[in-house]
Amino acid sequence: MSSDRSSRYKDKLFKGIGITATFSCILILFIFLAFIIYQGSERLSWEFMISLPSRFAEQSGIYTAWIGTLWILVLTTLISFPIGVGAGIYLEEYGKKNKLNTFLEINIANLAGVPSIIYGLLGLEVFVRLSRMGNSILAGSLTLSLLILPIIIVSTREAIRAVPKTIKDASFAMGASKWQTIWKQILPASFGGILTGVILAISRAVGETAPLIVVGALAYVPFAPSGPFDEFTVLPIQIFNWVSRPQEEFVINAAAAIIVLLTITFVMNGIAVYLRNKWQEKVSW
Repeated sequence: MSSDRSSRYKDKLFKGIGITATFSCILILFIFLAFIIYQGSERLSWEFMISLPSRFAEQSGIYTAWIGTLWILVLTTLISFPIGVGAGIYLEEYGKKNKLNTFLEINIANLAGVPSIIYGLLGLEVFVRLSRMGNSILAGSLTLSLLILPIIIVSTREAIRAVPKTIKDASFAMGASKWQTIWKQILPASFGGILTGVILAISRAVGETAPLIVVGALAYVPFAPSGPFDEFTVLPIQIFNWVSRPQEEFVINAAAAIIVLLTITFVMNGIAVYLRNKWQEKVSW
């Protein structure tokens, strides 16, 4: 009886610790967001969104930064989505259980935890120097694609594994080929999970600063990029540039830019959750 009481006491204690830790994290996050919104909301305006950077804080805006972020976001998606999903499909459906594929799977899983600065150094050498792309949007997008590819591959494989094996067996029993089974049955059933993983991976890429600094993204760009080979800046680098200045007005600008960046991230995460739930409603197993 005493052991049962002791077990129940430990369960309640652990539950209390878990609840306390959870609410502490939420409280810290709420305080952080409230402080940022309080400090930066007064600077948010349409003029702030369409103004170029300036040495005068009151006239400075984030037009070049969010246009560069948009370019990076679109190109990174176009590069990483087909490659990551294709690699995930191959490893899960076509790859044989041999030493080579086992080695690849282990390294892909490990690459998901590599610090982002390592990818920046790789992008600097391969894309900026060897490929002679310079400090361009394309070089930055390729670097960020390398960063999120392991995440997309792993999430694609997990989404495919979640599809019941009976669907695949029934498709084969009806005479469908392997590719027809993947294209007509497995991908539609798993696409919600795949899309969620892709959007969350891209959300991570939006907030990355270290790889882009190493690749050569500029802290000050007086023009908005108009092509993939133009020089660029992004919101995280613009925020870093403003925060490093001693004037209080630039710190307020940085807080306003943080609000914009957080809004982009929250919207993308919300879209991921919505698409996942919507797709699960369509799929009935």
